[in-house]
Amino acid sequence: MPKQNFENAMKRLEDIVRELESGEVSLEDSLKRFEEGIKLSRLCSKKLDAIEKKVSILLQDEEKEVDEDTLES
Repeated sequence: MPKQNFENAMKRLEDIVRELESGEVSLEDSLKRFEEGIKLSRLCSKKLDAIEKKVSILLQDEEKEVDEDTLES
């Protein structure tokens, strides 16, 4: 699977869900799409975890700056 950004992965995942829910996909194709969907789901989860960590670090840095500014006043 080529490297994808979060938005494209989510769009493809939504497409897969729609295809599977339609019931018009053969059993073999359903399994292939399900496997792809699992991979995309894991990819999205990892990307969200990484972003959550970055946000947490940024917020901690911001709190430290506020505390330092308060102490200097």
